[in-house]
Amino acid sequence: YAGDQRNAQDNMDKLLKNLEGKTNRSAQFKTVIALTLKGQLHTFTGICKGTILTEKRGDQGFGYDPIFQPEGYEQTFAEMDLALKNQIGHRGKAIKQLVQFLNKK
Repeated sequence: YAGDQRNAQDNMDKLLKNLEGKTNRSAQFKTVIALTLKGQLHTFTGICKGTILTEKRGDQGFGYDPIFQPEGYEQTFAEMDLALKNQIGHRGKAIKQLVQFLNKK
């Protein structure tokens, strides 16, 4: 997003700059896991909606975690306990669906 360096800090800085003065800062993370069994495609989707904050908060996680605040929470992903982030995050939701599906097989 911010160039060839693929630096998370630069990406966040660029996004925050591009959103300056914007009132709609809604965002979402989305994960889709695809699994083919016996020629049939199955997909499992996890979505986590939230808001892009105006400044970085927290030092855990990676990527956009310091500027993403999930709906219903006061903390950013970077401020959260990893167990909570995995429970409410897009990846965790998609994996939970996959595990439930596989347990039925």
